[in-house]
Amino acid sequence: MSVSLYAQNASVRGFVYDKTTGEPVIFANVVIENTTVGAATDVNGYFVISKLKEGSYNLKIGTIGYETATYPIKLEKGKVSSVKIDLQPSVTQLSIVEINGRKESARLESQVSVEKITSKDIQQMPSIGGQADLAQYIQVLPGVVFSGDQGGQLYIRGGSAIQNRVLLDGMVVYNPFHSIGLFSVFETEIIKNADVYTGGFNAQYGGVLSSVMDISTKDGNKKHTSGKVAASTFGANLLLEGPIIKNNDNRGYSMSYVLSAKNSYLSKTSTSLYSYMNKELPYDFMDLYGKLTLATDNGSKLNLFALNFTDKVNQYEAIADFGWENRAFGANFLIIPGANSSLIEGVLAYSDYTMNMSESSTNLSQMSNIGGFNVGMSVTNFFGRNKLKYGLNMLGNTTKSVFSAYDTIIDYSTELAAYAVFKGILGKLIYEPSFRASYYASLSSLIPEPRLSLKLNVTDNFRLKAATGVYSQVFMDTKSDRDIVNLFTGYLTVSPDLNIVAAFQGEDITSYVQKSNHLIFGLEYDILKNLSFNFEVYYKTMENMASANKDRMYIDDREHADKPE
Repeated sequence: MSVSLYAQNASVRGFVYDKTTGEPVIFANVVIENTTVGAATDVNGYFVISKLKEGSYNLKIGTIGYETATYPIKLEKGKVSSVKIDLQPSVTQLSIVEINGRKESARLESQVSVEKITSKDIQQMPSIGGQADLAQYIQVLPGVVFSGDQGGQLYIRGGSAIQNRVLLDGMVVYNPFHSIGLFSVFETEIIKNADVYTGGFNAQYGGVLSSVMDISTKDGNKKHTSGKVAASTFGANLLLEGPIIKNNDNRGYSMSYVLSAKNSYLSKTSTSLYSYMNKELPYDFMDLYGKLTLATDNGSKLNLFALNFTDKVNQYEAIADFGWENRAFGANFLIIPGANSSLIEGVLAYSDYTMNMSESSTNLSQMSNIGGFNVGMSVTNFFGRNKLKYGLNMLGNTTKSVFSAYDTIIDYSTELAAYAVFKGILGKLIYEPSFRASYYASLSSLIPEPRLSLKLNVTDNFRLKAATGVYSQVFMDTKSDRDIVNLFTGYLTVSPDLNIVAAFQGEDITSYVQKSNHLIFGLEYDILKNLSFNFEVYYKTMENMASANKDRMYIDDREHADKPE
């Protein structure tokens, strides 16, 4: 469709890379010289400028930290020209020149209830123990609350910890924060971009009621091998990256890797470093991550990745031993078709998370496990400054919870979804309608989820914005919502097998799918060049919320049939 609609126009697309590492340069401005026509690169370093007249032009590319580059192009009617641009990191300090794509992004993207974070942003925050971390950055965001050393759970705008979804390179990751509450499982140095949606997110994301954290990691250095070793009183970390196959003019492709490891030894050092506490801090964790990237000259690439995150707490306040392990592996790809300016993306991954807790006084143990796969594929078409993204998602899970030797719950869930997101610009108005249809096979329920976000650029410095939408999910906590503190947080799949009550407040329950509705209004005002004001109010409703019954005394079997509920 994009080719036929604009067959009489010319287009240019391409990627912008760091010349020294081969890593994509995100949020760089790419402008047709002596015009106001241009685009900003995305997290892949990709840009598209379409609806141009044929002829010769100069592309001007610039962003903070790199020397501005000029690239000549010649466009032909009805054709898409592809370019690859390498930017040289700045070596000369300039006194008055500054190019920043963030304000341009604020004008051209709806950005309702979203915080875009890079590794540089995280490193600029004051850190604990000298280790900058995503978990410490997120804790200062409005509407975000951490449970700290009570399980490392994240609560966003009134939603429970289980109502958040974390994606790492498109792969679902469960409970990505360590029990001490100061560190995430992600090594800061390998984070390319993290989009934190605290509400009102579009139909690309589903299966969750409150928030989404979409994290992309950088590719390994394509030019040379490099590494980093760091240590503090909390722990140590290691980063290693480099090329396996270097690119050259004859080969047309390259292969690189990145490996990271992070280990805590706080339980060993706490007694000597923090003697005033008169006890050791019982927190230990180890995080391992590896990624292999095969990239071609035209920007298409394939990533293979795997991780293993472990967390262990010994005798927390003499109450319990608890810990968890996250294991996952997967692949994602990016394809640049030769005939047009579209993007094709996909992911296939498997993730497994297990949490165990043993109480010291009673010797009772609990276990919760969730394991499954997620598959997704999407296509993005560009129409000038407008774009259409559509795709399919599939998520399959098995949940298993053990509360005692005789009480085990096993359930299954499969979610199929199709979605479409359109972003259009009409004068000063940015509108982004989207729609998602989610089918939960285990409950035979089809849930329509319409969503909409708007932004009005009143002036260059003042913007109004709004978002609304319908959201759904089928997972719930193993703990009761009445508990103020509960170290054990596991996963259950909502289903009739859980003996959920058939009626509530005099009305029959016809659906077990949990739902929420978001309504958000806000404004943005750029006070100074480096100071902006962002204000949002939100209203959230929830339906069909199920909670574990902590007062239950008997299991459902014939022996206890005559006992009171």
